[in-house]
Amino acid sequence: MAFIDLNSDVGESFGNWTMGDDAAMFRSVSSANVACGFHAGDPSTIAQTCRDAVAAGISIGAHVGYRDLAGFGRRFMDCSPTELADDVLYQLGALEAIARAAGGGIRYVKPHGSLYITIVTHQAQARAVVDAVKAFGGDLPLLLLPGSVALSTARAAGLRGVAEAFADRAYNPDGTLVSRREPGAVLHDEDAVAANMVRFATEGTIIAREGSAIRTSAESICLHGDTAGAVSMAAAVRRELEAAGVEIRSFV
Repeated sequence: MAFIDLNSDVGESFGNWTMGDDAAMFRSVSSANVACGFHAGDPSTIAQTCRDAVAAGISIGAHVGYRDLAGFGRRFMDCSPTELADDVLYQLGALEAIARAAGGGIRYVKPHGSLYITIVTHQAQARAVVDAVKAFGGDLPLLLLPGSVALSTARAAGLRGVAEAFADRAYNPDGTLVSRREPGAVLHDEDAVAANMVRFATEGTIIAREGSAIRTSAESICLHGDTAGAVSMAAAVRRELEAAGVEIRSFV
């Protein structure tokens, strides 16, 4: 690859509870998945995150999720497609207003947590997310897992579906992510993570948990901002990618 996007989940602090170091992550990433208040983020946190993203020249994406503050959006919600579409549309509208006030705007959409994993296979919920993005207008790209139902649904609806890889998450041999409920699902060895992402960007393969090589294609790499050592890991991934001749820039 001549270039790749690095994205990170940000704006997830809430009141007196601080989650991650968004400003520091902005030194390494090119796209910001900003929480919209349903799984995390309060209005002032979201507004400051948007202002910081605009100042750093970072693309703002809507990190929409289930209405699940208590569970940080990591629990499956068996809501109807209509309710889910309405919830996603609500989040897009709220973030767009805040982003515009900060001098920016939503450039793409990325589902969060359990919603992201659910729409890998759940057709009805995948369609609900796509319907909400279509209703919002602007033909916003959707950032999704390669091979997912949501990715094919988005593309069939005329939206740009953007595949992504995960730097700090372990993979199963079939290309799905290891569940966070399992040990070793989140990776912390920044040298190993950086080497794996360089291999992906230059050879198109990611090493799965049991050692097999997964062939995959993606336009963006996700680096979660809420894990221990996230800032250092993001810097290491960017440094090693650039050393390998891969330019870091937003996919939008």
